[in-house]
Amino acid sequence: MNGGAHMKEEHSKRKILSRKMGKMGKSLGISLPKVLIDKLHLSQGNEIEFIENSQGEIVLKKVKQMKIPENVRPEVLEAFFDVFEEDEDILNDLRDR
Repeated sequence: MNGGAHMKEEHSKRKILSRKMGKMGKSLGISLPKVLIDKLHLSQGNEIEFIENSQGEIVLKKVKQMKIPENVRPEVLEAFFDVFEEDEDILNDLRDR
């Protein structure tokens, strides 16, 4: 992919970066500008999340890689996350009480 990042600053001191979509195999993609790579401390192989906030904006965030303690079996941890996802609404309700 070819193309540079375009940056402009709004009056609210927000920095806006723009990139053009490019073809990557049979998909579309963008490359991240170096300023974002440096700001998020990214390197090849890192994962990023795309999070929609309450204003409908998409936020990029580096996925934190955590090591599983040696005494925890991965399948037990996976089962825990499955239960958490299934009961997330109930757990959030309990948290908010």
